[in-house]
Amino acid sequence: MPNPNAYPQADIDAVYRAIRERRDVRHFAPGAIAPDQLQRFLAAAHNGPSVGLMQPWRFLRVVDPGLRQAIHAEIDAERLRTADALGERGGEFMRLKVEGVLTCAEVLVVGLIERREKYIFGRRTMPEMDLASCACAIQNFWLAARAEGIGVGWVSLFDPERLRALCGMPEGSQPVAVLCVGHVASFYPAPMLELEGWDRRHALADILYQDRWGEAPA
Repeated sequence: MPNPNAYPQADIDAVYRAIRERRDVRHFAPGAIAPDQLQRFLAAAHNGPSVGLMQPWRFLRVVDPGLRQAIHAEIDAERLRTADALGERGGEFMRLKVEGVLTCAEVLVVGLIERREKYIFGRRTMPEMDLASCACAIQNFWLAARAEGIGVGWVSLFDPERLRALCGMPEGSQPVAVLCVGHVASFYPAPMLELEGWDRRHALADILYQDRWGEAPA
């Protein structure tokens, strides 16, 4: 019996396609993003689920070229610190392209609001659910952009306190992501880190357990 709540098959296929073909983009092509298009992506993000409906996300659009340069410099500094922390893989890491801040059409800093401790519903034992909620919003943004042929890169190479100061964020808030958004010549056929040989996606069978952690389904 057909499920009356299901979308038409073409819509279902489109949802799964966007999920399958979403990529963390580092290479951008010239061209501006139309304001109404960016608003659609932000609206998709704001429609994301949040624990206790706290909606902890905030999006800061970077339009000041000086601020964009400063964010790029912070990311580059953290890139060097990360390479050092990686030890023998540091050289391999330094050959990777890890951001597109200076070449993308739009830069957005995504952050968590201050005074999050007042939100108890769903967070009493797991306060990190505010971060999980923010990640869901970013994923919505990502999928909406992919559906419209726009690339997004999530950059997390920064010192949170330094980035918070750069962006004038209040005490207690927390930057989560620098999103690079823009046109692309094409989307990577697979995740870039997989193409570069950094790591590979695990098989579904390797990450699915049943009843007890580590036990494969019968």
